[in-house]
Formats: sequence, structure tokens, C-alpha cells
Amino acid sequence: MADKRPVIVYGASGYTGRLVCEYLREYNIPFIAAGRDKARTQSVIDNIPGVETADYEVVGVEHNVEALTELFSGASVVLNMVGPFIKFGPDVVEACLRSGCHYTDTTGEQDWVLDAEARWGAKFAEKGLLLSPGIAQMYTTGEIAAQIALENAPGADTLDMLTLWSGFPTTASVATIFTILKAKWYYLEQNQYKEWPLDTKFDVVIPGQHSLGLALPWGGTSHPVWFKNDPRVANVKVAAGVFAREVMLNVIGTVQMYEKDIKPLPMEQQEIELGKIAASVQSAMPPRENPRLNRSIDSVYASGPLSRVHCVIHGNSNYKQTGLLQAYFAYSLLQTPPRKVGFASACQAFGHHELLGVLQSFGFAMKPVVTKLD
Repeated sequence: MADKRPVIVYGASGYTGRLVCEYLREYNIPFIAAGRDKARTQSVIDNIPGVETADYEVVGVEHNVEALTELFSGASVVLNMVGPFIKFGPDVVEACLRSGCHYTDTTGEQDWVLDAEARWGAKFAEKGLLLSPGIAQMYTTGEIAAQIALENAPGADTLDMLTLWSGFPTTASVATIFTILKAKWYYLEQNQYKEWPLDTKFDVVIPGQHSLGLALPWGGTSHPVWFKNDPRVANVKVAAGVFAREVMLNVIGTVQMYEKDIKPLPMEQQEIELGKIAASVQSAMPPRENPRLNRSIDSVYASGPLSRVHCVIHGNSNYKQTGLLQAYFAYSLLQTPPRKVGFASACQAFGHHELLGVLQSFGFAMKPVVTKLD
């Protein structure tokens, strides 16, 4: 359909989906807000600030390839908010391929990123389409910091990355945290994937603070995957978490309980038990972020035999950063082809300086602090 709105937000009724729609409005992009429950989606969209000035439509759709393909046909970009993505993502990606749409999501599931690359990367490239899972503050802003560190450290081959944020995870984020417990987690060592032990944790130095933080591999994150084929980089390790140490201690306790009591169960029963835990942790919509309270830090050391650089990006409102980055994905693609088609990260597709400029223009990121240590 030539007159169809070009962007579809699938899963618009969630916390992040609402923010994506809000920033599509900021960019004056017509969009379709889609969800499995049309009434719930309509209720959420009706409460977006200034939505009366947006050009949008709300639709309900069943979650299967055929129904999604019909919905996506005639559009150009699909922003998928329906996770856990290892469970719900395949149907959406397949529908995008069939209908000729670019695809992104906000995943924190490394196993999904690896699966998407292996199953659909070449197919999307053949059609000139972009497949970019994991565009979100926890991954894209850290990747921006890594790219800046690398460009200031010629000969660096190692990335030591830390992402921290304040606030409480949404229902979908909590579900992801517990979903990744069932997967293997990898870091990159001499350009080979190596598995993290499930009980790995880190005491980390928080830039700009006197206190120590507590972090986890967070499922490995997408960074080892994005840099796997970067000829500059051979080693990538990532630590991530929230500033609140008590929250991280609870996550670590859950990991230990999973390994002891849940991991021995059949996979179907594991999903049931983890779902119960996730529901007990977060079952309501968190409050809208306040930049005075909700802050983020992305810290990256890039090092090599004769070079060492530290890059820190201080930011705020990590979920708003995610909503904005998702909207920019659509805004850019509606005007110009990406720098890379097929499987690609946000920085590979759009450029890290451009993405940093987007975050800064909306007040979400400070100027990066770059320190040369050699």
C-alpha cells in the first residue's frame, strides 16, 4: 500500500514501546502502533504526551508469521519491542524478510543476537535490508564509547567495557534477565568465543565515584558479537548492571538459586519457574524516568601492546535513550540507506559520532571523557 504509514512499532503497549512512539512523534514520523491486545495498546498510546499531534494508527495483530507479514507489507521499518526475543523474535524477523522491512529490537539476549546473525544475516543483506537487534542504551551507548576509545588508541586490540544505570528494570527487562539464565554467555578472547561461568561477578570501579559497584556479564551482551569481525579487536569483555548494590545482590542470589534448584529441571519447567520469579520482581509499569534520578555510565578501556585509552560517557534516562535510538533508526532509514546492510550494529549502520550527536541533541549524554593513558 503506497499510503501506508512507513514505521511499525510492534509491542507498543510496553514501557519502551511507548517511549519509541513518543520519539517517533518528535521526529514527525507516521507510525502504526501494533500489539496483540489492541485495547491495551490504544490505552497506552492515548496517554503519550502530545500524541494528538502525531500521525498514527493503532492495530491488533496475532503473533504469527502470516499475520505479521500482512501487517508489515507496505511499510519500511519494524521496531520490535516484543521479548523475550529468543522466543518471540523469529516470527517477527521472518515477517520482515518476507515483507521487505528493516528490523531492529532492544534485546539484551546474546543468544538471540547470535541466532539472528546465523539465520537471517545473509538473507537480509541479499535484499538490501538492515537486521540490527539490540539497539538500546545498554548496548548502543557502550558501543559508541568503544568506537571512540578505539579511534583514539591506534593498535588497541582489547575492549574492557562497563555499563551501569540507575533505576529499576521494566517488566520486559526483568523477563530478559531471567531468560538469559538458560543460555550460554560468551566473551571474546583472541577472536574466539569463550564461555563465562554462570556465577561470574565483578567488583567494579565506578567512574566519577568513590564507591565500588557490583556487575555481571549480563548474558555476555551483544558487544562480543558486534566486534567479532572487526579487524582491530581480538578481545572483548563486558560487565553490566545497576548502581544499586542491593539489587545486584538479589540478581546474584537468583543466579545461584537457578543453578542449584532450577537448572536441573526440564527446559519447559525452567521457563515456568523463571517466569514466576520475574513476575514477583516486577509486575507493574515503572514510573517515567527522571534525569536527576535515572543516570547511566558507559566506560570503556581500549588497550593494546603500546596504547591505552579510557572513554566514559555519562548519561541519563536509559530507557528514554533506547526509545530515541529506536526512533532515529527509523528516521534515518526513511531518508537514506544504512552504511551496512544485513546483520549490523547501530554504529556500523549509522556511525557512532552521528548516534552520539542524537543522544546529545536530546540532552541524554554528556561530551565523552577521553583519557589517554600511554
